[in-house]
Amino acid sequence: MSLHNHLVELERRHQALEKQITAAQHHPSSTEREITALKRKKLQVKDEIVKLRAKVPDQTLH
Repeated sequence: MSLHNHLVELERRHQALEKQITAAQHHPSSTEREITALKRKKLQVKDEIVKLRAKVPDQTLH
């Protein structure tokens, strides 16, 4: 997998986690523990995105 494709996949996962967090926050059976775990995963993905982008600062990804 190329670096660009990996970054695109990470962005997709980051967005999916954001949607999961929003849905969990509005669902009465979701616990704070579950929401915190999702937020932690989202942050880990974001950290990986930042790290990879630092390797290719001239590329703009959307």
